[in-house]
Amino acid sequence: MGFVKEFKEFAMKGNVVDLAVGVIIGAAFGKIVTSLVNDIVMPPIGMLTGGLDFSKQKYVLKAAVGKTPETAINYGLFINNVIDFTIVALVIFVAIKGINSLKRKDAEDAPAAPPEPTKEEILLTEIRDLLAKKSV
Repeated sequence: MGFVKEFKEFAMKGNVVDLAVGVIIGAAFGKIVTSLVNDIVMPPIGMLTGGLDFSKQKYVLKAAVGKTPETAINYGLFINNVIDFTIVALVIFVAIKGINSLKRKDAEDAPAAPPEPTKEEILLTEIRDLLAKKSV
């Protein structure tokens, strides 16, 4: 029974749950970025390159024979993946840069801590408090 209890404690820790949420959101974000690359970025690039569709670009090493499929290097898919990665990296960079600027702005907006009182001020405060107690 100890193993189950330990596993439950491990699985319910904040970091594990946060990581799971991050993975799920990352997968969904990956689909959005893939759609952005395939459906929005690549068509204009294809148009600029004379209708070239990168996803179909390949170098055939061995043509298909009968039921044997062809052997090919799909460099067009690789180009799409490089563009996909570049866009993801750019979006993450911009998001983190924005978050960091907000953190800096919050830190600047926060009031500065009051300076520590000097030894003289502390002594005078103690004397004032003692005099106030005597007069009461």
